[in-house]
Amino acid sequence: MEEKRHTSSHYEKELQQIKDGLIYLGALTEKAIQDAMQALSGRDSELAKKVIGADDEIDRLDTDIEERCIKILALRQPTAIDLRFITTAIKITGHLERIGDMAVNIAEKALQLNEEPQLKPYIDLPRMSDLVGQMIKESLDSFIRADLNLAENVRRTEQVIDDLNEQIFRELLTFMMEDSKAIHRALLIMQVSKNMERIADHAKGIADMVTYMVTGECVRHQTCGIEA
Repeated sequence: MEEKRHTSSHYEKELQQIKDGLIYLGALTEKAIQDAMQALSGRDSELAKKVIGADDEIDRLDTDIEERCIKILALRQPTAIDLRFITTAIKITGHLERIGDMAVNIAEKALQLNEEPQLKPYIDLPRMSDLVGQMIKESLDSFIRADLNLAENVRRTEQVIDDLNEQIFRELLTFMMEDSKAIHRALLIMQVSKNMERIADHAKGIADMVTYMVTGECVRHQTCGIEA
């Protein structure tokens, strides 16, 4: 989709600042996820604490971008594709802020798990971390480029994350059944996996909003667009 040129260069700059802000916010959330997983797999509790502390910056950027969007809505009164762009950006920054919260949750679980003997090698969790990081990047790229193919790829990857989460759940259930002493650690690892699944859900939510922005079609719920 070819970008519309505006008569106001200042308006163009305002829209570009929102794009740049979302890209930066996405990069921060990707790093938070990677660092949280490294804190777990590398048993690095200091890194986990840094992830928790860095969430303040993600929250600040979320608020800043949302305020910029609201200001444009109020002063520029955008229409058509610009209106969908701004409203989509507001929803995307909310998704990214919640992804940051999920990274904090993982870091907090890492702090607890690092205090105990490791239950099992972390193999699938780092893979999930890499995949959700890719999903975040691709979902934001699809937004910036208005690329429906990238958005669809994000939706396909979400199923891979769901499958890995189910696989980890079944494996940990076996650990808990065989040794009651493993229950606490297994539950913490399950929560890490569940947080990864929720991150994937938020990345898919961004991809769904891109489809709406480009086509006007709602794909978030199966009932969207269906008459009663």
